[in-house]
Amino acid sequence: MRSFTITILPQGWQFTAEAGTTVLAAAELVGIRLLSSCRNGTCRTCICHMPEGKIRYTVDWPGISPDERLDGYILPCVAVAESDLTLQARAVRRT
Repeated sequence: MRSFTITILPQGWQFTAEAGTTVLAAAELVGIRLLSSCRNGTCRTCICHMPEGKIRYTVDWPGISPDERLDGYILPCVAVAESDLTLQARAVRRT
């Protein structure tokens, strides 16, 4: 199965996301906790900036505006990596 490397800035932490696994779930599997709440793409708690990479969403209408998409923002709870990614995340911690 294909996998992608995800880098969290500014910490520089890296982890692997298997194809089809959401970015949020892949982070949690390695003990990295991103802010989250609803986990279905509506509350926007997990919003992160993605300066590099390509994702697809697992839902048709994620709660992100077209302008935010153009500016590189994503919702990791419903985003699946389609390339290596770099994310700038708020309040990230390791468990």
